[in-house]
Amino acid sequence: MLDYRKIITVEPGKRAGKACIRNMRITVSDVLAWLASGMSFQEILEDFDELTHEDIIAVLLYAADRENKTFQVAL
Repeated sequence: MLDYRKIITVEPGKRAGKACIRNMRITVSDVLAWLASGMSFQEILEDFDELTHEDIIAVLLYAADRENKTFQVAL
């Protein structure tokens, strides 16, 4: 299984400390918004050639892990 922690990075001075992909300025929330708007993996990869399929999977794993942790805290 892919370890998103090797792909998703957080730097306090970059994009206001939001989670980014491989130290780039593309955030997890950017990719999630593109997916939510109906863009396919292929469309994202065509528009942003610096991204990989693995990057998008890492975004989804990161988001799922955050959601899972938030749910556990709420219990």
